[in-house]
Amino acid sequence: MLFRDAFKTATRSLAHSKMRSVLTMLGIVTGIASVIIIMSLGDSAKQYIVGQIQSMAPNMINVQPGAPVIGGAPSSVMGLVVKTLVARDVESLKREPSITNVAPNVTGSSRIVYESKSKSTLWIATTANIFKMTNLNFSSGYGFTSADETAYRHVVVLGSKLAGDLFGDVEPVGKTVRFEDITFRVIGVLEPKGSGMFSMDGYALIPLPVGQKQIRGIDYYQELNIQIDPTYDTAFAKARIISILRTSHQITDPTKDDFMVTSMDETLNMLGNIMSILTIFLAAIASISLIVGGIGIMNIMLVSVTERTREIGLRKAVGATDRDILQQFLIESVLLTLAGGIIGILVGATIVGLIYVVLSTFFSIGWVFAFPISAVILGLAVSGISGLVFGIYPARKAGKKNPIDALRYE
Repeated sequence: MLFRDAFKTATRSLAHSKMRSVLTMLGIVTGIASVIIIMSLGDSAKQYIVGQIQSMAPNMINVQPGAPVIGGAPSSVMGLVVKTLVARDVESLKREPSITNVAPNVTGSSRIVYESKSKSTLWIATTANIFKMTNLNFSSGYGFTSADETAYRHVVVLGSKLAGDLFGDVEPVGKTVRFEDITFRVIGVLEPKGSGMFSMDGYALIPLPVGQKQIRGIDYYQELNIQIDPTYDTAFAKARIISILRTSHQITDPTKDDFMVTSMDETLNMLGNIMSILTIFLAAIASISLIVGGIGIMNIMLVSVTERTREIGLRKAVGATDRDILQQFLIESVLLTLAGGIIGILVGATIVGLIYVVLSTFFSIGWVFAFPISAVILGLAVSGISGLVFGIYPARKAGKKNPIDALRYE
């Protein structure tokens, strides 16, 4: 039998049992759609996070106090109090030609109060150059200056969400708020950045000396944000920062570093690797439904072989070979899975598009629509292979039937 004839026979057989064919494909449709959705959302999340980092902190290098511990995280991130970053380090770094800005900071959590309204919030005490370094713009007012830092002025810049929660429709600039029993005058409100992981919408920013000396009462920093000159190579600038800090801390053995320097490229690579691993892991879990769908197809094909025993016997009686029968049933199985795969891809693409519209329209998140071609290729390949793998046993069983016994089958 020619392949063309076998194909026509298989399609007629599937069309004859439309409802059974549709129900059989559901497992494959669900599995392929799940894999497509997970891979697309993983790619979207990766692009979204990378875009946010690049827009918020271009040419940045971050310094955390403490040596790396479990998982490569610095000691300070693990909850340990480390006091190794001090003013002497900042002054030494400022003299390095490859560095354009250094912004040390100290953080804390307080309940901020305006009249009868209050809200628990995180505050960051930092230097005035942070606004330029991280591309922070203002919807009203302005940022504090180096003069405000020197004079220990109690001024505060509010994130847009925090300002909205406290003031509603009232203009915050010029009003006073209180936290840590200190009164602050609001001098600026930041433009909204959405609910991204690097958004400052819910934060309050105050001059570094006020937060460090008056509120926390410490003489060390919890973090250094360093902006490098774009004309210098990032690896070179990082090496210079490490060298300067080792000299400042009198460290001669590199294994004894009491700080951790991370470039933006390293952060992006690390996040990209984490997102890729998570996407693969979740896609592998979703692929379990493909196995379930494949088993369902094998079961239905076995039932079909039993129901069509007399048809098989008749075909073999008029000259059909075992190979012809096997070919027909394999084509039916592959057609079912490929059709399910195509429908699953379309369903997955539709859901991914709906998620993009919802996040972008109703939640003001700058989500990125991503539909990787690799996901489509994977979906079609997996569905086709599933048809072959799970269809070959029923097809072989049909091909090996004895024509005389098959004709006698009731």
